[in-house]
Amino acid sequence: MRNRRYAAAGAVVAVVLVASGCGSGQASSQQDGTVQPAGDNSPAAPGYTGGYGDGGSGGTEQAGRSADRGGPAGTLALREDPGLGEVVTDGKGWTLYRFDEDSADPPTSACDGDCATAWPPVPADDVAATTGIDPELLGSVERSDGSTQLTLGGRPVYRYAKDAEPGDTKGHGIGGTWHALAADGGKAGQDGAEAGEAQDPAGSGGTNGAQLSVADDPRLGGILVDARGRTLYRFDKDSAWPMKSNCTGECLETWKPAKPVDKALVEGVDPELLSTYERPDGTEQLAIDCWPLYWFTGDTEPGDTNGHGQGGVWHAVTEDGKKVKTG
Repeated sequence: MRNRRYAAAGAVVAVVLVASGCGSGQASSQQDGTVQPAGDNSPAAPGYTGGYGDGGSGGTEQAGRSADRGGPAGTLALREDPGLGEVVTDGKGWTLYRFDEDSADPPTSACDGDCATAWPPVPADDVAATTGIDPELLGSVERSDGSTQLTLGGRPVYRYAKDAEPGDTKGHGIGGTWHALAADGGKAGQDGAEAGEAQDPAGSGGTNGAQLSVADDPRLGGILVDARGRTLYRFDKDSAWPMKSNCTGECLETWKPAKPVDKALVEGVDPELLSTYERPDGTEQLAIDCWPLYWFTGDTEPGDTNGHGQGGVWHAVTEDGKKVKTG
């Protein structure tokens, strides 16, 4: 991993955004310094306008894909994802998901109708656990239609109809409520998080617990990185005035909105420059100097900067929110 340098942490302040800051109506203040993870900007299943999301495919195509994902799970496995760490898959390699609006105690599914078309429930029969998954965490819940659904750590388990092939994680983060499963039934990508519980910000950062910091790249100089050491980027087609993201739809399959951070856990960055952009689907995204931030799925290891210069419109970011200039 590349060496990092961190400047002294700036004073922690609560930032309240007004029209003179990032334009009108696009940002939300976070006076307690903690926010929920940002997610995808995808519409719901055909004819459904709730918060579940399915990526907006046509009804016939989606129904076919859902049917392909309607069988038993087989032997659950763990797969290492570059951005999320270990995620749970079924026996064929399809990523498995959980839904924040479900309950684990007692196990209850809140995903029916069109939601269950976009997110096919995994049947409870014919399932086993591989090394790394405690078989005692496997269970079942009876759904409203009388069928039984697999649970992991008490959480009902789903597949995602828009995952095109095994290994895809396109459902992770949609609506801010759907997450790839961790081995204990928690949310993938949240180290140490308990099933059904929010991540503890104090234990979630990278070096010295920082959720946002400055890394010293030998080619680009000081660049912003998140808690997992991933390079953060800004997009020329976005705007800072008013603050707006123009990365939607298929763009979000490659460029993932960065999670807002606890301003008490940033290093080398002025907290007053940080704000939260509310995306059209209601999820929240980290912004600096009013520019929304993203990480790039093409970066496979902490310190990678493969997204810098992509299409001439994506750029790594300096500690003050400016575009990094190569050379």
